[in-house]
Amino acid sequence: MAEEQTETTDVQLPPTRVKELIDSGDAQLIDVREAYEYEAGHIAGARNVELPEVPSRALEIDRDQRVVFICRGGNRSLMVAEAFAGDGYDAHNMEGGLAAWAEAGLPLEPEDGEVVERRVTH
Repeated sequence: MAEEQTETTDVQLPPTRVKELIDSGDAQLIDVREAYEYEAGHIAGARNVELPEVPSRALEIDRDQRVVFICRGGNRSLMVAEAFAGDGYDAHNMEGGLAAWAEAGLPLEPEDGEVVERRVTH
């Protein structure tokens, strides 16, 4: 069977597909990065819900509309997307994160926006 896919790949969408969904109005975007990351550069229309806040703000995410979670490289958002998919949402992760989006030449806001490195604090 050629259609064998893991649960992880089922939630993954490439940046070009995410752009199509944005353009058609068929997805809500949730950026789970920290506020400084989001402010440096983000996808137009994406809502910033920092990763630690996602569980307490889950009811703000429309269960009846496809949701795409975004982070810098796709790891943080993948965990969230899998959890939401397991809870019955049509949830997806943007493969490669915002770094892949920018690498594909897709637009960021603000106009001079950039994908910044995550600050690791201990």
